[in-house]
Amino acid sequence: MTELVAARRALLSVSDKSGLLELAKGLVAHGIELLSTGGTSKQLRDAGFAVRDVSDVTGFPEMMDGRVKTLHPGVHGGLLALRDNADHVEAMKTHGIDPIDILIVNLYPFEETVAKGADYDTCIENIDIGGPAMIRAAAKNHGFVNVVVDVADYDALLVQLADNDGRTSLEFRQQLAQTAYARTAAYDAAVSNWMAEAIGQDVPRRRAFAGELSQELRYGENPHQSAAFYTDGSDRPGVATAKQLQGKALSYNNINDTDAAFEMVAEFDPANGPACVIVKHANPCGVATGDSLAAAYQRAFDCDRTSAFGGIIALNQPLDGATAREIVQIFTEVVIAPSADDEAIAVFSAKKNLRLLTTGSLPDPLVAGRVAKQVSGGMLVQDKDTGHISESDLKVVTKRAPTAQEMTDLLFAWTVAKHVKSNAIIYAKDGATVGVGAGQMSRVDSTRIAARKAEEMAQALGLDSTMAQGAVVASDAFFPFSDGLLTAAEAGASAVIQPGGSMRDAEVIAAADEAGLAMVFTGMRHFRH
Repeated sequence: MTELVAARRALLSVSDKSGLLELAKGLVAHGIELLSTGGTSKQLRDAGFAVRDVSDVTGFPEMMDGRVKTLHPGVHGGLLALRDNADHVEAMKTHGIDPIDILIVNLYPFEETVAKGADYDTCIENIDIGGPAMIRAAAKNHGFVNVVVDVADYDALLVQLADNDGRTSLEFRQQLAQTAYARTAAYDAAVSNWMAEAIGQDVPRRRAFAGELSQELRYGENPHQSAAFYTDGSDRPGVATAKQLQGKALSYNNINDTDAAFEMVAEFDPANGPACVIVKHANPCGVATGDSLAAAYQRAFDCDRTSAFGGIIALNQPLDGATAREIVQIFTEVVIAPSADDEAIAVFSAKKNLRLLTTGSLPDPLVAGRVAKQVSGGMLVQDKDTGHISESDLKVVTKRAPTAQEMTDLLFAWTVAKHVKSNAIIYAKDGATVGVGAGQMSRVDSTRIAARKAEEMAQALGLDSTMAQGAVVASDAFFPFSDGLLTAAEAGASAVIQPGGSMRDAEVIAAADEAGLAMVFTGMRHFRH
């Protein structure tokens, strides 16, 4: 491949017209002829540029509502011809095909059309055909052709031309080609995934995933791992769409933990009162509601003050000054909330490394979606866990039914358990967690850990008895034996919520009755690995 290649002719066909005129001015300054189509051609011509219509090259007008305009040998021959191949050069001469050295294309706004909720036919009409075909052709022939698919690369192209006297380097063209193939891959992924949803195909034979680089990260989970953050184009409120008001750049672990915290706090409707979630290493170490946001934060903090140090805080209501003043009493990595008032922002401004993110709103925890996890040789894909229960879904299985307060706390604890790594055990009382056991290989170990944390915090707070006394317990999956349940009872728990479904349910229920516990079954589990 030739290192430096001169550019003499450019084809421009763009849906996004931003930066178009500045680009055209730069190209013309290097003596590059402009070819164009449809609305792009009109805008260039109206701005005073000399433009040759693609229809003059092909000998055919645009037809079929613009579906056919660039699918022609006059275009694709100009993009695909190898300039150093005598047969190709002769073919161009014989058929009157001029080489096209620069292709500027951005595609029909299919993703945007779907995001607006357009109907099926409208989405179909916004699937670009000629654009991807030209992009792939130009990218294949990057030894001679520059293909630009992002407005963000316009300036880089002009700099290349300026630095190399109207030529571009092979390395630059290779980078453009890689970006181009990634764009068409992402575009096709968007189309195929939309169509699978539209026709009700839950498990398509092939599924594509795509993302756009949002941030190159310093490293991954550990310093020896490289990492980057890619967004999927979704407008779901969260860490990917948030506005960062202050603080240094987010790390890989920050992003992962902030997402976990914000998705969890979204389970608590702000119309029902303030809620706070504190996350450490993807697990909540404190979750609480309160009469005020500051009270909710303090109650969440009092669940496990040790783990809260250096944690992530998510709030379901706008951050206010009073809450901000409480938060800055200890080191916190990230705070994420729908918004923040001026007083809160002023309080945080004294903590330069504290990241403050605002999202505008909360994500809907009931909106369906899919999550994927890479494994060796493949990808696991499943529906997002949108499982939700209400009091009417519960089955009382013990002699004693929960009291009204116990029932409220059971539903609260169950909501928290959904977001804790399995095996998950949650002790909660009066709308706040008082002990969290997460990620243990044995459920009884999680029960013991949560009980121990409740006892340790009671001592730290100067209380006379463990915080687990009178608390309820949630288990994300059934108790396979009665030992875990009895451990909870010994810690002071009064009621239990669990899925049920064990071969030993009768044994566990009998143990609960003997211990005087109230217990309800959900019929639903919340494994989170």
